[in-house]
Amino acid sequence: MRLVLDSNVLVSALLLENATPAHLLVAWRRGRFTLLTAELQIEEIRRVSRYPKIKERLRPALAGELVNQMRELAVWVDRLPRVDVSPDPFDNYLLALAQAGQADFLVTGDRRDLLGLGRFGPCNIVTARVMLGRLG
Repeated sequence: MRLVLDSNVLVSALLLENATPAHLLVAWRRGRFTLLTAELQIEEIRRVSRYPKIKERLRPALAGELVNQMRELAVWVDRLPRVDVSPDPFDNYLLALAQAGQADFLVTGDRRDLLGLGRFGPCNIVTARVMLGRLG
């Protein structure tokens, strides 16, 4: 199974080690699914981890570890198509990543924009809780 995890899910996993997003990271590290990523996502994680509200709760080394793991273990998608579907234009790269990487699921906490779409082509857009339930 091929998944795109929204950066909000990844950062939440780092902030709350017992929360559902953290359990998804554990499932990925155990080989339960293939994680798709791209340079745009790595840049977003680095940027978000430096926000003052996040920085005060997150050790920089933890974000760096995640980035390094993603660089080593995730499947990189280098060429992203142009997508203009999301009400939030900053989310379009996630849809492009899902399309180019042939993702089965895009996992997000973005209720207003991405979850509202429900699906993008063959890719289902779901919450972390729904995805964890599917993984068993």
